[in-house]
Amino acid sequence: MRKNKEIQTVRYTLDNKYKNLGVNKSYAIFTYGCQGNEADSEVMAGILEEIGYTKSNDPMNADLVILNTCAIRENAEQRIWGVLGQLKGRKRENPDMIIGIAGCMPQEENATNKILESYSFIDLVIGTHNKNHLPKLLYEAYMSKAKVVEVISSEGEILEDAPKIRESHHKAWVNIMYGCDEFCTYCIVPYTRGRERSRAKEDIIKEVEELVSLGYVEITLLGQNVNAYGKDLKGDYTFGDLLYDLDKTGIKRIRYTTSHPRDLDEKTMRAMRDCKSVMPQLHLPVQSGDDEVLKKMNRKYTYDEYMTKVNRLRELVPDIALTTDIIVGFPNETKEQFENTLKLVQNAKFEGAFTFIYSKREGTPAASMPDEVTDEEKHRRLEELNVYINQGYLEGHKRFLNQIVEVLVDGPSKNGEGMMCGYTPHLKLTHFKSEDLSLVGKLVKVKVTEAKTWFMIGELCE
Repeated sequence: MRKNKEIQTVRYTLDNKYKNLGVNKSYAIFTYGCQGNEADSEVMAGILEEIGYTKSNDPMNADLVILNTCAIRENAEQRIWGVLGQLKGRKRENPDMIIGIAGCMPQEENATNKILESYSFIDLVIGTHNKNHLPKLLYEAYMSKAKVVEVISSEGEILEDAPKIRESHHKAWVNIMYGCDEFCTYCIVPYTRGRERSRAKEDIIKEVEELVSLGYVEITLLGQNVNAYGKDLKGDYTFGDLLYDLDKTGIKRIRYTTSHPRDLDEKTMRAMRDCKSVMPQLHLPVQSGDDEVLKKMNRKYTYDEYMTKVNRLRELVPDIALTTDIIVGFPNETKEQFENTLKLVQNAKFEGAFTFIYSKREGTPAASMPDEVTDEEKHRRLEELNVYINQGYLEGHKRFLNQIVEVLVDGPSKNGEGMMCGYTPHLKLTHFKSEDLSLVGKLVKVKVTEAKTWFMIGELCE
């Protein structure tokens, strides 16, 4: 039961006692999971550098190693257990190394118990709601030489004014809200991230204006359910209103993720049409194309309702690039139900998707649902689905053949020497011949000459 109480905004301050805690020490943060975790890691890095730490060139041998964890799927947790196995050996060689676990996994009771019982060499366990306590908790770990655990099982607060070390100098994550109230039956996020809570629009606009002044070109607005922004605030200011206001800041490109179809409203779609800075690309997770499965998932929309919004969006933004998330093998999903998903994929004309086999998460309602579908059949369905999804990727790239597109240059390409790469407004990865590093962070014109399944290749326009 969610508590209907006022969400508190906490302004970050640093106690002088911790200011030199990390002097002559190095840190490394390993980040798993979503963009929200990446943004959290930037905050933790900012806090650590404020108290004297420097980023390590040798992450596995840093004085402080923090694993910022994900709890969405079981394979994410398995990767983390594997890294901890490697760190155990490093800790044996360097007993003064501090190893911390942060993020979503500690918010799961089962995971926390496993950490405490099976990984005695871990020094620090911190949840998703208390990044601002990191200096205090590290101080306690150093002083007590004992395991320090602080996992706050509250509905969460909003942290403002915390320092950040951003990974990029031209693209930035901007959290606009936290938590989720949807309670999809397969998802652990409402339990690990707390209730939906929106930042004040003034704080968001101020952050974006500061990014513009620093030369940032693109921002991605983040939230577990980003287009539910404002529902918890007093008044009628919504996500669509925020898009209109951010369009006035001078930022060149705005993206947002992740959206829940139920909360994609007319004002948001009109803002995507009207605001020059809002990119013509949307990630809109559908999860299934079958009404009965959607009901079991507690997604709160039907096939027809989803497609009505997709069609309306295409009316307003005709060239939009739409991507999605799809789960196959939800408990007792029938062949017919899976085929309904394939039908939706073809009708929605997705230009990409993240596709997954259902992953059971203890503590969620779906974990106790009966399931007689074999693993072999689930893998077969995933392969069949991906044939359609990969075709969507390719078709999405083909429509730009021989066109000139605008690319925000990220840096040298991994596609070959002498190449640079970046993304178009439609989020199409594009490679082009150049070795000019001064282009990084700039918008350039590229003529598309080849369309591959996963990327485009083009020529830099003079």
